[in-house]
Parts: sequence; C-alpha cells; structure tokens
Amino acid sequence: MHNTELWINKQRLDQSAIQTPPCAPLQPGQVRVQIERFAFTSNNVTYAAMGDAMAYWQFYPLPGAGEPPGAWGRIPVWGFGTVSESCCPEVPVGEHLYGYFPMSHSVVLTPGRISAAHWFDVAEHRAALPVVYNQYLRTAQDPFYRADTEDVQALLRPLFITSWLIDDFLADNDYFGAGADAQRRPVLLLSSASSKTAFGTAFQLRRRGGLEVVGLTSAANVGFCASLGCYDRVLRYDQLDQIATDAPAIYVDFAGNAAFRQQLHAHCQGLRYSCSIGGTHVQALGGAKGLEGPKPVLFFAPAQIKKRSAEWGAATLTERLVRDWSAFASTVTRPEAPWMTVQHHHGADAAQAAYRLVLQGRGDPRLGHILSL
Repeated sequence: MHNTELWINKQRLDQSAIQTPPCAPLQPGQVRVQIERFAFTSNNVTYAAMGDAMAYWQFYPLPGAGEPPGAWGRIPVWGFGTVSESCCPEVPVGEHLYGYFPMSHSVVLTPGRISAAHWFDVAEHRAALPVVYNQYLRTAQDPFYRADTEDVQALLRPLFITSWLIDDFLADNDYFGAGADAQRRPVLLLSSASSKTAFGTAFQLRRRGGLEVVGLTSAANVGFCASLGCYDRVLRYDQLDQIATDAPAIYVDFAGNAAFRQQLHAHCQGLRYSCSIGGTHVQALGGAKGLEGPKPVLFFAPAQIKKRSAEWGAATLTERLVRDWSAFASTVTRPEAPWMTVQHHHGADAAQAAYRLVLQGRGDPRLGHILSL
C-alpha cells in the first residue's frame, strides 16, 4: 500500500512534487488516519513561509527527503479524517477526527492523553511543539462540530480562532495605549484585508465598537473587502495618505510585505504597536532593519490560548470561542450574501494546482479551497 503526498521545497515554495511512498506498518499504539478533506488558504502559505522560524516543518518531517537532504517538507493543514487502521485499543477504526494533518492521503499518529473529547499525538518528534497543534478532536464530542458544515469548519475554524485571539490579545493589552485619547478612536490597520484571518479579525474588532477598522488591500480586492461590511474603510496599499499621520494606530500585518511595512511605519507617526501575523506576500517578505516606530512583534496564538486557559479555564474559553464562532460562521454563510464559496479539488493533480493558485495569490478571495489526495 502506498500513500499520496504533496511535497514542497522549503526554500523554493513554488516547487512542489507529488510523491507516493510506501505505507509503513503500524507499531503498537499507533493509528493510521485517512485524511478525507483539508483546507488550503493563505494561512497555510504562512506556515510554509515561516516553517523554519516557527517549526511548522517539524510536525510532519521528511528526514533525508530530496536533494540536498531535508530540502522538502509537508505543509500542515486543518481538516477531517477517519481512523482506517488502529493498533491503539482506545482509538477504534472508524473514529472521525478534526485536527492538524499533512498534505497527504493518510498519516500515522500516536495517540496519548486520551479522553472522551480528544487525544494528542505523542510521537517523540512532536513533544516540544505547541500542544494546540497536537490535539485531535473526536467529532462526536466536539462542541464546534456539525456534519453539514465540515468544509466551512476546515476553512475558517482555525483561522477564526487566530482572529479571535488577536482581537482578544489587543483588548487584553488595552490596545497598547492607542485608546488613551478619549477624543480619537484608535485606528486598527489590517493588511491583506481579503484574507480569511484578516476579515475574521475585523469581524471581531467591529463587534467591540469604539475602534476604526481599516482594511488595506490590492486594488483588485477593494470591492470584495468593502462588500463584507466588517471594515469601516477599505484602502489600497497606495492610499496610506488617507490615514492621519498622527492617528493613534495599531498595525496588524497579515501580508508580511517588508517594503510596505517600511512605508506604513514611516507614515503612521502615531503607531503604538505593530503586530506581525502572517506572510501572504511570500515574494516580499523581509526583516525590520531600519524601521521607524515600534518594532514588529510576532503574534503567536498558542501563547494567548495558554494565558486565557489559565485565567478562565478551558471550559469557559471553549464556550466563548464556540459562541463567537457561531456568530461568525452564520454571517459568512448567509445564503443571500455569502462571504465565501467552497471549491473542491479532488486528486493529486488538482490539489497541486490549487496549492499553486493560493501560493501565487491569484485566487478569487470569495473562494475557499478544499483539497483531498
């Protein structure tokens, strides 16, 4: 039996390859999960772009793969799968799961810390990685789960949780003083405003009130972003002059475009905080050398999850997330004006083509891509 996998060159993300390595026999305690569907979005491009810096390549390593050795990797994705083979008595064949998978037809996992609601992959190579990515939810006990919305969950649930945590983090830190002037609303500037994590963040920020949420995007995506209704204003990247230079501002950067970051920092003299989230502009990534104003700080969602879990307890955190997720998902999937249309890609060639489309940023922002290998 062979697996089908999509490999990516870690240093040349535009280079991808379909591979069919043989499936290794299971060891005691392991399970094999058939990955039925997974989402691919610009967030996954960020996983690849920051794969070395933030250890995303380490979840599903390919030791010695390619030339030079270790040059190729598998991008982690969020999706659904079913246990097809089990050497773990507590995880039966047929169990349906939501979690963090490789871009593959199947994967071998090592369940541990097993409860009625979830279990964790306790494989040795994942022990030091963020625990939130090692958790597999048993859909029969998952408060987020609905069988008829698996596509939307795969596409938006992990992104919305990041969006929710960004909004919570900024509020938790009192907007870093940007709201200190009672006469002026803080300006929240979100780059790559058409991306799903960005508009999820805007959705949450707008619900709080008292903020001006400004989406920054390309000319081609202005209309789409404006149609969502979650931004107070939508500006092209070349319209920074429409932001008051002295406005108390926060920059939430989903694009990672180094040249634009320089421009924004130079223009926004009232910038209080610069938050780096992603890297949708893969070809324009760069450092912060010589940057005016506050140094960009990389936002790491698991740290805010850990903080809130300790403060509120896991049950309260889940309750709040599920409540807000329900409001967001209902808005995004309104039949009369949906924010997103799902497009399915079946088979290796179709999945590879969808990967290239998202990587190049040429896709329709209203499309959500669901892949299966």
